[in-house]
Amino acid sequence: MDTVKARLPRDMIEALETLAKEEQINRSEIIRRILAIGIRELLMERALKSYRERRVSLWKAAQMAQVSLRETIEAADKALIPIYYDTEDLERDLVLVGRKSRSR
Repeated sequence: MDTVKARLPRDMIEALETLAKEEQINRSEIIRRILAIGIRELLMERALKSYRERRVSLWKAAQMAQVSLRETIEAADKALIPIYYDTEDLERDLVLVGRKSRSR
């Protein structure tokens, strides 16, 4: 594991210490947990923004967010982002389904 230094305001440090004490873990562990949550949220936020702007497909957004397609669909629904699916998507999916049925 690598070490990273960061300058934080006193109130953040106090909050980290309080959380670590309540969770009965050290400060480094609580920072890792919080960073993991924040990174996951930012990845999803960026992926959904790209999807909303129709720059990527829902599948690609899931890959960007490093989560399953189902989780991405649920996040899009929660963010009130409509699921875009047009004839081009349908044609692509029909080709994919055709390939799968021929390979069986």
